[in-house]
Amino acid sequence: MQKIKDYVEANKDRFLEELFELLRFPSVSADPQYKEGVLNTAQFVAQKLKDAGADNVEICPTAGYPIVYGEKIIDASLPTVLVYGHYDVQPADPIELWETPPFEPTVRDGKIYARGSADDKGQFYMHVKAFEYMMKENELACNVKFMIEGEEEVGSANLGIFVNANKERLKADVIVISDTSMISLENPSLETGLRGLSYVEVEVTGPNRDLHSGVYGGAVANPATILSKMIASLHDENNHIAIPGFYDDVIELTEEERKALNEAPFDIQEYEKDLGVEELWGEKGFSTIERTGIRPTLEVNGIWGGYIGEGAKTVLPSKAYAKISMRLVPNQNSERITKLFKDHFEKIAPKSVKVEVKPHHGGEPVVTPTDSIAYKAAEKALEDTFNKKPIPTRGGGSIPIVALFEKELGIKTVLLGFGLDSDNLHSPNEKYGIENYLKGIETIPLFHKYYAELSK
Repeated sequence: MQKIKDYVEANKDRFLEELFELLRFPSVSADPQYKEGVLNTAQFVAQKLKDAGADNVEICPTAGYPIVYGEKIIDASLPTVLVYGHYDVQPADPIELWETPPFEPTVRDGKIYARGSADDKGQFYMHVKAFEYMMKENELACNVKFMIEGEEEVGSANLGIFVNANKERLKADVIVISDTSMISLENPSLETGLRGLSYVEVEVTGPNRDLHSGVYGGAVANPATILSKMIASLHDENNHIAIPGFYDDVIELTEEERKALNEAPFDIQEYEKDLGVEELWGEKGFSTIERTGIRPTLEVNGIWGGYIGEGAKTVLPSKAYAKISMRLVPNQNSERITKLFKDHFEKIAPKSVKVEVKPHHGGEPVVTPTDSIAYKAAEKALEDTFNKKPIPTRGGGSIPIVALFEKELGIKTVLLGFGLDSDNLHSPNEKYGIENYLKGIETIPLFHKYYAELSK
């Protein structure tokens, strides 16, 4: 343990500067104007894997952005760890809300502010630097494979094709993903489950053109008003999702399981203060921890229509739009939920408008076993690093490829994340703690060590 700490301390300035260089690439996969930035990021990642000691490093083309692959096979009799991460990032909009430029990493109060710092560049790069340590110090205890993709933030449309075509190449005993969070540095945790996702866009059309709101207002249905009413109807007075059949497949936790989940440290006042709200909102009968981990949700991610420029324009818009995401829990299925939503949304639309529901992407919820060798190895590694046994938690986010890996490769995943829920993921001023980053580099070699030992 001390040897790892010493190595990290001796190299931390370089580790940070390399991460800063990675964060400067504007690798926004959702926006074609950043195509060059995404491709340059893949080149950077490939080179750093080579520098760290990986063999057979390749930038594998797909129909979209490439997947960076690398490996180090030291002994076929040893277990193999497949590390997954993504080098693409969310759009930085709205830019004006960033205190410092999103692609110019800035350190404030021990935290790195930049788009992608926590999601997922800072987290997957910990594995590259931990691998460097294990190679230089001759402490690599397992075979290692890396698969770092560039389309996670847009649904990983081409990853399934790549995985299906490379099953032999990707053979491993466990997959490790650092794209999740822990409770805090004082209370380390391991996520044991993730919610699934159904993501749709809706379009509501009224008249065949924008109209003068004085001449036509009050006589013609306003799509923006209708859309707002339709969205408002999707929750009842208890904030329960009001789509028939939505909860049919939800697995309810026992009272004992709910009690154990709620034993995780949680300060509601601190939570409200951090978010700048006076009161929390959610499904009646469930705690905040339950609402964000074991209950399905429906949220509006964006809504627009009509005139939104400077000044005034008295227009009755022809169209209104919204993007809506639904987080799913075991045993829900994303395709079924998408169909339920589509059928319901079209049914509740008045005849004064036309409605179109466009599915985007989805993924299935997963629960990872806590009795596996891999989970126990991660638990021991975190306990060594933080001097405290990690708390098992359920994650509120979605990583659809976890279910994909299990289906296509037959491999379970360990969610070894070092971010925090307060890291402003997908928001302006995204950040990642320097200590979190360095602790991750310290912990990962221990995971490999314990995984090899427990696999014997």
